[in-house]
Amino acid sequence: MRASGPFKYASMSRRAAVTGAALAAMTMLAACSGAQTGAAAEGDMAMGAAEGAKVTVVEYASVTCGHCAAWQAQVYPEFKAKYIDTNKIRYVFREFPTDPAPVAIAGFLIARCAGPDKYFPVIHEIMASQREIFGGVPPRTVLLRIANGAGLTEEQFQTCVTDADALKAMDARIKAGIDAGVQGTPWFMVNGEHVADSSLTGLSEKIDAALAES
Repeated sequence: MRASGPFKYASMSRRAAVTGAALAAMTMLAACSGAQTGAAAEGDMAMGAAEGAKVTVVEYASVTCGHCAAWQAQVYPEFKAKYIDTNKIRYVFREFPTDPAPVAIAGFLIARCAGPDKYFPVIHEIMASQREIFGGVPPRTVLLRIANGAGLTEEQFQTCVTDADALKAMDARIKAGIDAGVQGTPWFMVNGEHVADSSLTGLSEKIDAALAES
């Protein structure tokens, strides 16, 4: 799929939405040394304005997606300062694992286990560590280090990434994204409308127009 902005999409493996396969894969990792996309959904992680804000920006992303990490490093700081820190929008992050799905799912679970206050810092740190994860360092080593830094013990880490209820909830979130028509990551929605250009200019055009509406 071709993206109109500088950040291309990472394709989503639909097999990642199968809870049984995800659970089996995560067990191995731990043991190894039609929805409305603009509407609130169970499990949403958000910042900025409160629910019901005039403008809601939803990002579907994966911690193992290189294009997501690029957006995080190059666009997010200014985007956050302009719209989130000023409470002009409600920013919602939705988890949409890309290959290797077990690593992405583990990263998301760890972020949730770290707690709401540490969720986004953990997500951002995993994205920033992709070079290690894809460069030969065992993913478990990287994820455990990040989990430890967020206050989780190794035992809590292993319990977290093999939690059947958490995996079931993750599976539901993945399926909701697929049902909503998400075709890659990063995938942005402004008030329920997909914005293909994920540059600050592209997003600002849609956001500012929505903010200006009476």
